[in-house]
Amino acid sequence: MTPRHIYIKSATQISMQQPLSEAWLSSPEMPAGSYVRSIDPDFRQWFTPLQSRRMGKLLKRALATALTAIERSAISQPDAIITGTGIGCIESTEQFLNQLCRDGETLLQPTSFMQSTHNTVSSLIAIHTRQHGYNTTYSHKAVSFDMALLDAFTQLRLGDFSSALVTGNDELSPSYFRILQRAGFVGQPGQVAAGEVSMAMMLTTDPADTLCEVESVSMSCRQLQSLSLPPVAGVDMLVVGTNGLPANDAPYRHVASLYPGVARLAYKQLFGESYSASAVGVYAAAHLLHSRRARRVLFVNHSDDRNASLVVLKSVQQP
Repeated sequence: MTPRHIYIKSATQISMQQPLSEAWLSSPEMPAGSYVRSIDPDFRQWFTPLQSRRMGKLLKRALATALTAIERSAISQPDAIITGTGIGCIESTEQFLNQLCRDGETLLQPTSFMQSTHNTVSSLIAIHTRQHGYNTTYSHKAVSFDMALLDAFTQLRLGDFSSALVTGNDELSPSYFRILQRAGFVGQPGQVAAGEVSMAMMLTTDPADTLCEVESVSMSCRQLQSLSLPPVAGVDMLVVGTNGLPANDAPYRHVASLYPGVARLAYKQLFGESYSASAVGVYAAAHLLHSRRARRVLFVNHSDDRNASLVVLKSVQQP
């Protein structure tokens, strides 16, 4: 059986760049400081005031990006909804725990607790789109989105789906930023800003009006070197997650040394560091291909130099 070709039909983001826009391609926002929160759109175009009050920021961002990707793809009900998130709805978790500590167990309101689980995002998207199919969430630190993408890619190749909405979502509260800063993950000298990401993309087997083709997705529970890299010929851009920390950047420098002269995009300089940063890295690669700034892109990601992923995207347009 000939493997199916997989395409990205639409992709959009909310981050420290202009929301639901590709303005960063020509006029990027340049974040300053060690911690930058997302620029939110006007959520009133999707939610009533009552709905908005009952949802945390991450849920509103995730729904806005998902519904925008759905609208731009003209696929109203995808066969699958697959989400990657590192820390889930952490602000809702904090609100619930703070209320528990402050008021005890007798006066708790259930909303924050119900929204604090990691799979809340995928479930809420399904409710809003009336989708009753495959729905799952991956939470594996900085490769959470990568695993969601691999799941969608594999099942689309096998013919289980013809479309899949794949999302990556993470928020970062001030208190959790301080925790991650003490742990050395963000906020270190010389490191890019810590940020937040909500990204949604529609994958499909239909080649019409797509951003690019997803040629391959591969992952390893070992170092990047254990993955089989594509030949240098034909790769004209690397998209890498360098963030200014030597331990994080060393694997990317090794890969880059194998592709001398190939252009590189360090996307975390534009979108910040987060557990879902890889989601916006793949998003950026897709739009670079669609805008004809590249023809074949190798996206590289790793988490603690133990879990690694490679995504090869290629243009569907003639040069």
